[in-house]
Amino acid sequence: MRPLPIPETGTPDHRSATRFLFWLAARVRGPLAAGVVFGVVWMVAQALMPAAIGLAVDAGLTARDPDALLTWGLVLLTLGVVQAVAGVLRHRCAVFNWLASAYRTIQLTVDQANRLGAALPRRVAVGEVVSIGTADIGHIGGAIDIVPRAIGAVVAIVTVTVILLDASVPLGLVVLVGVPVLTAVVGLLIRPLHRQQEAYRDSEGKLTTRAGDIVSGLRVLRGVGGEPVLSARYRTESQALRADGVRVARVESLLEAAQILLPGMFVVLVTWLGARFALRGEISVGQLVAFYGYTAFLVTPLRTLTEAIDKFTKGHVAARRVARLLGMAPDLADPPRPVPLPDGPGELVDPDSQLVLRPGRFTALAAAAPQDASAIADRLGRYADSAAPVTLHGVPLRDVALSTVRERILVVDNDARLFTGPLYAELDPHDRGDRAAVQAALVTAGATDIVEALPDGLNSTVAERGREFSGGQQQRLRLARALVADPEVLVLVEPTSAVDAHTEARIAAHLAAARAGRTTLVCTTSPLLLGRADHVIFVADGRVVAEGSHTELLDAEPRYAATVSREEN
Repeated sequence: MRPLPIPETGTPDHRSATRFLFWLAARVRGPLAAGVVFGVVWMVAQALMPAAIGLAVDAGLTARDPDALLTWGLVLLTLGVVQAVAGVLRHRCAVFNWLASAYRTIQLTVDQANRLGAALPRRVAVGEVVSIGTADIGHIGGAIDIVPRAIGAVVAIVTVTVILLDASVPLGLVVLVGVPVLTAVVGLLIRPLHRQQEAYRDSEGKLTTRAGDIVSGLRVLRGVGGEPVLSARYRTESQALRADGVRVARVESLLEAAQILLPGMFVVLVTWLGARFALRGEISVGQLVAFYGYTAFLVTPLRTLTEAIDKFTKGHVAARRVARLLGMAPDLADPPRPVPLPDGPGELVDPDSQLVLRPGRFTALAAAAPQDASAIADRLGRYADSAAPVTLHGVPLRDVALSTVRERILVVDNDARLFTGPLYAELDPHDRGDRAAVQAALVTAGATDIVEALPDGLNSTVAERGREFSGGQQQRLRLARALVADPEVLVLVEPTSAVDAHTEARIAAHLAAARAGRTTLVCTTSPLLLGRADHVIFVADGRVVAEGSHTELLDAEPRYAATVSREEN
């Protein structure tokens, strides 16, 4: 399935959710229309079977006419074959529509998550996004899937009503009035169901977020003895979710009961009236048999309509969540008319801090306050904008397409994650298949021992977020991944903060050589890295206050010496 554009969903209100469902239906209008046709044929073929049976009784059995009995028997067989074929084709279309709608929703969600980028965790909880990809897609797919059957049910009910009106006006009027009444009674349960489902969905998203937080921080929780506290809190929230689920199930049980009780009462009423009319001679025996068949058949379309109401309600609740996510605007957007960047390395300048990053050099940045280094790195990679824009080759990055900025400038900090999958694929993000480059990057990052300890080496599977690795191991693997990517400009934020001194010394000895000829900025206060840099920049109060070699700054800038000595101590 090809990537799809994000629909204009507007604000996350009732209209946006409804419009999103209509947008999804329009994307599968061909299969959906085919499903409607097959659904109508499937239902109408069933609706006509009682008429064929009634005529076979009257014209064949009552009149003792074998030819008529054979004729109507063949008609009944034909209707059965048509019903079977149409049912198979309808189900095939229904499965396609469900899958297309559900997984198109996943595509849109993932695309929007990529658009939001670093803004996503600040605006949406992890559990909310996970619930969209697990529970919500099923409800959205179900809302699209039920459409052909619902339309087929309506056409079948109209067909039966016309036949009954032609044979007996009172019975036809009973059906004509009874069906809307039954639908209205079921509709009374929809509003509380809608409200309970929305509350349950909110609780489910929050609990999923809580579970993700506990799993990701389980090692730390055990270390500080916080596991019982978090376990008790999770248990309390889980019980609250269970209570919400019970409330939803209570309303759904009433709805399920109504789907059986009300059509059953309707069947009893029509059959009783038909029997009385037959005893008075107003209708024939065959018509009585047909009327019973009609009422028994009506259970199916009536249940389909109540099922459609249920699925539309669940789909609407889920669509509101998706519409809310799709309605979020990213913090940074592409310019209306992107400006191309000149090829080759160029000076990267941050006017806010007065930092000038010269091309082809291994530069280190030491900041008196760590947050200043992080802010500069964010601006250099255009993860944050400022009044005075960062420039590359003299071109403001805000005027350049974000995809171009991400291709030319790579910022790696300790918030970066390892993803699930083979380790080799994780370390080779561009899928170049260059094992020599991966091995060289592992040597530079001091991570060869990590790979050697794995049962299948580079073919080993990385668990979620790389949880089988320690903090220092994850940091080294992230550094190796960045080196394999080999960007034109690489910005590393505290790349050795979680490793021991011996490993840090090995990384410092290899990093400058591995990045020779390319622009590299390392934000660090580690003397081992600062001593290997071609050029060192010291930042205080968010601005560059001194530049030179590590030794020169130690002698000439007391604040730099104080900052670095704390690291040494």
